Amino acid sequence: MRKALVVGGANGIGLSIATELANRDDVDKVYIVDKASLSDEYANEKFEVYQFDLTQEDYSIFDRFQDVDTLMVTAGFGRLALFKDVDESMIPQSFNVNTIPVMRIIKRFYHKLESQQDFYCGVMVSIAGFMSSPFFSIYAATKAALKVFIESVNVELLKSGSSNQILNVSPGSLKGTSFTNGKTDISVTAPMAQAIIAELEKKTDLFIPQYEEVFKTVLQRYQDDFRKEGAHSYDYKLERVNILKKE
Repeated sequence: MRKALVVGGANGIGLSIATELANRDDVDKVYIVDKASLSDEYANEKFEVYQFDLTQEDYSIFDRFQDVDTLMVTAGFGRLALFKDVDESMIPQSFNVNTIPVMRIIKRFYHKLESQQDFYCGVMVSIAGFMSSPFFSIYAATKAALKVFIESVNVELLKSGSSNQILNVSPGSLKGTSFTNGKTDISVTAPMAQAIIAELEKKTDLFIPQYEEVFKTVLQRYQDDFRKEGAHSYDYKLERVNILKKE
């Protein structure tokens, strides 16, 4: 890894990944593209920051980063709410931030993925993309689309003879991020960022943090009876919503 691009790198897990990369001796530059500005407290001499709204039509900004050998896309958002309570505009907005930009960005770098040169590429997806997710129905749909997209493109890459793969990073909820009204704390997310970078370097295609400890059982329960597990997920999130309302 010499030069990296982190899309969504101004906060949350994206910022943590960007910071961990910048702290490495073998990394010369970390480009950050984000709609949000980077807080001065997280400034790093290796950072080069560009503000860009992923819902824009013109993606030519990404042509200036063709010298990178590492790409990590972490941008995304979700809202904890029942589908009936979500404004209809949230549907296209969610796909236009969480899903379509990932496809467009990877398209811009596909020649690097398909080449014989090492190219490290990862996308923050979500465990929600693997199962029904009440209170997160639209968000889960955007991530399920990404999951299948990544799996499909990875097969195409293998068949092309390339050793490069797109890493699907699918965690559960992440502490230390601004997701669902949390607050960025890179001291909390640093271990996760380090683990993601390690998986990128191994060119694996799937990383589910806490898989053995938590999600192996959850996914098995979902496979055994998706209705029952969906109901369990509903009750869990309902409790979480009620807690948030009291705060």
